[in-house]
Amino acid sequence: MIGWLANALFRRCGCVGLLALLWILPGLGADHVRPESYSPAVAPTITLLSVKGAIGPGVSDYLIRGIESAAATPDSQLVLITLDTPGGLVSSLRDINQAILGSRVPVACLVYPSGARAASAGTYILYACHIAAMASATSLGAATPVQLGPMGNEPPEPKPSENEAEKPVGDSNSQKLERKQLNDAIAYIRALAELRQRNVEWAEKAVRDAATLTASEALEANVIDYIADTPQQLLTILDGKSVAMPGGARILNTENAIVLDRSPDWRARFINLLTNPNIAYILMLLGIYGLLLEFYSPGAMLPGVIGGICLLLALYAFQLLPISYAGGGLLLLGIILLLAEAMLPSFGILGFGGLAAFVLGSVFLVDSEVEAFRIAWPVIALVSVVSLLFFLLLISFVFKTRKLSGVAGAEGMVGEYARVIEGFPGRGRVHFMGEDWQGDSEQALSPGQRVRVLGLKGLVLKLAEVKSGDIEPTENQRRGD
Repeated sequence: MIGWLANALFRRCGCVGLLALLWILPGLGADHVRPESYSPAVAPTITLLSVKGAIGPGVSDYLIRGIESAAATPDSQLVLITLDTPGGLVSSLRDINQAILGSRVPVACLVYPSGARAASAGTYILYACHIAAMASATSLGAATPVQLGPMGNEPPEPKPSENEAEKPVGDSNSQKLERKQLNDAIAYIRALAELRQRNVEWAEKAVRDAATLTASEALEANVIDYIADTPQQLLTILDGKSVAMPGGARILNTENAIVLDRSPDWRARFINLLTNPNIAYILMLLGIYGLLLEFYSPGAMLPGVIGGICLLLALYAFQLLPISYAGGGLLLLGIILLLAEAMLPSFGILGFGGLAAFVLGSVFLVDSEVEAFRIAWPVIALVSVVSLLFFLLLISFVFKTRKLSGVAGAEGMVGEYARVIEGFPGRGRVHFMGEDWQGDSEQALSPGQRVRVLGLKGLVLKLAEVKSGDIEPTENQRRGD
């Protein structure tokens, strides 16, 4: 019996095991030998990114995310950046170039369309890319750091003195700083030129002398690799070309590749808008004024909510921008002085001083010589006028409030109405503001009669009879009954 059970169990297990083996066997070795029908074809892809305008935090975030997305895309052949920029912030430029230099996918840069330029920061980006190209009638160069000013304005080198006791005076600290920044910029672009095997001498000249080149001149001088009037033309030229990558040479397949147009999305546009110094400046002031209105009228909620959101957005933008602490300090000092004028009128001394500090702080708030990253004068003028009107309105509101009669304590009781309970003339009792009070009147008053409060002496109300010619009390005045 036991043998029969064991035999039956074996047969059943054997059948199950055989079925399992037949199900598993087709999958064995599938990673090594798989028919083409089991492997979906992956088409080569090209990521197209577009930059138009100044290089800032928004552009940096957009390009870095685009390069990372291309690296995560299967069979990504190339990242193509079309570029048209007058320059931008050094911090954003270095972040972009670090992403390009560390990219696992080749990056090509095309100065496009005709009439575009890759000036200042754009020249560094063009040198950093694996492939550099320009459309006809475009230009590049003028890569001198703008805060240094024209190099031709430097003072002449002092001549050696014949008398050893008379030693030439050395450079000032500002001149040393400018020279240090210039040498750092030259070393940076030379390193990029050597890495991509492009014209090192002209790269240094572009930084030191702000030299520029047209597309044909740049191709002849070995500054760029190709001239192409459209991105499609550049992709046709690059098909089958070899690109040197850290892991070895890579042959590009661009003719049949799918072009993924990654135009700036809502996030990139929002960061670009937010990091516009004019927008960030206005958001900061809206935040400050909103919170001030909330403090002056507690419970309104809307000014406080809007002000808090605007202030947080402004702080986010300012931490991405080159902010001057001196400018920020002057701006805050101006607001404090204007508030002080509203609370402690000084015949305009604090007000005018606050307005002057406010305007100066607005001018120096963003520490950048790049025109696109400076607060525009019309915006400063408009905001200054609006701020002045705001604080004048606030001052008038404060003066009106001071002229109002008191609404609390003894002053708030005078002129209110009470109802007689008993007594009078002389000392009696009245019902006033929901309580029973002692009152004093030289007139004879009957219970239930309405009387007016003339004053308060200690805890005794001075009362007077309400005559028929008196104005009928309002609802607020009847609350004393």
